[in-house]
Amino acid sequence: MPRPRGRLAGRLVVAVGWLGLLASVLPWWQQTPAGSLRDTAAILTAGGQITGLVAGYLLLVQILLMSRLRLLERTIGTEQIARWHRDIGATLLVAVLAHTALMVVGYAGLDQVSIPAQIGLLWNNYEDLPSAFIATGILVFVAFTSIRAARTAVPYELWYFLHLSSYAALLLGYGHQFANGQQLFQPGPVRTFWIGMYVLVVVALVWGRVIAPLRLNLRHRLEVADIVAESPDTISIYLIGRRLDQLEVRGGQFFRWRFLARGCWWQSHPFSLSAAQNGRWLRLTVKVVGRHTADLRDLEPGTRVWAEGPMGTFTAEHRTRDRALLIAGGSGIAPIRALLEELPPGSALIYRASRPEDVMLYRELDWLADARGVDLRYVVGSRSDPGPSQVMSPRGLRYLVPDLARRDVFLCGPAGLVDESVRVLRRAGVPKKQIHLATFEL
Repeated sequence: MPRPRGRLAGRLVVAVGWLGLLASVLPWWQQTPAGSLRDTAAILTAGGQITGLVAGYLLLVQILLMSRLRLLERTIGTEQIARWHRDIGATLLVAVLAHTALMVVGYAGLDQVSIPAQIGLLWNNYEDLPSAFIATGILVFVAFTSIRAARTAVPYELWYFLHLSSYAALLLGYGHQFANGQQLFQPGPVRTFWIGMYVLVVVALVWGRVIAPLRLNLRHRLEVADIVAESPDTISIYLIGRRLDQLEVRGGQFFRWRFLARGCWWQSHPFSLSAAQNGRWLRLTVKVVGRHTADLRDLEPGTRVWAEGPMGTFTAEHRTRDRALLIAGGSGIAPIRALLEELPPGSALIYRASRPEDVMLYRELDWLADARGVDLRYVVGSRSDPGPSQVMSPRGLRYLVPDLARRDVFLCGPAGLVDESVRVLRRAGVPKKQIHLATFEL
């Protein structure tokens, strides 16, 4: 019986996070004289100071979560990191906007001037304030483009580079915090504590984003071996390299791939491996849905590849039960197919597709089903068709998989399918901790 991993470590990380937040705000409490909050302006200013400290701390946590540090991923899990990243991002935005509004209104009350006049005074008298306003604008823009509706309307490459601008917000906010922060501009233990947090985050960022990928690529020197057309709109890319038998990667994980060819080198996209590690080659299977993926069909053998990873906890070692149900939709079958090789016999696989031609790698899936005793079901048709709607219901899933509530469920596919499947699984009695989602965002 596999054992749940990372729960105690995750709780410890949460406890450390709350302690860090407390340590960040505590100096304000210690340095604020009793009875000093006597009027509305003083209360608003105090609220602005507190939200400023909270925002500064949450920004550091956000950047740390984006560092791709494997220690964090192994300790917490990619799915949990993605959830924290989303939730903390929303809280950070509220804290930043509250800090800005409270400080402006509070100072305007203390100086007895209008709000526009106070903005002018702050802009002219605080040299690091313009950079703070720019940082605020960046965070607002990043938050807006992270909303699902806005994100789907923005090209992936643009969204990705806009998201990386969060690092600029960290640098721009640093000067404002240490030059204008009442608790930080004077030398002492509080300032040292905050500098230590900045150093920790920057080191994690450099290690996860620069040093670790550099080591990986110098060690394995990946290149394209072949491009195989799986269907008119699907290709498999085979990669070879050095010492692949020493590459620590599990079925279900993904890399960020940068193909160093004309028109492709400047873009980095996440793709899962579609076959388990075999020590000889790696394979990713890609559905052609845009210009970049269309260009991948023209890659020449020998094209060098820059990879970052492996990432993700969508793996067999993170299961909590002996048996599993896998649900895939469209190109989401790629990590599921690799994961299937590493799960024990007796798994069940439901593959959703709108049309027969959307079913990928079916020959391999049929072979794996026979070799590993997998109960494989192809569910083809639109969501409103009687067959798919009946199967993808609590009753339908329990009919196909009677011990559903005692299995781990691995889900990968379009957002709509994943969201609906999670709701159905929860109504069917599957505990949330047994539902695993493939996450590619960080």
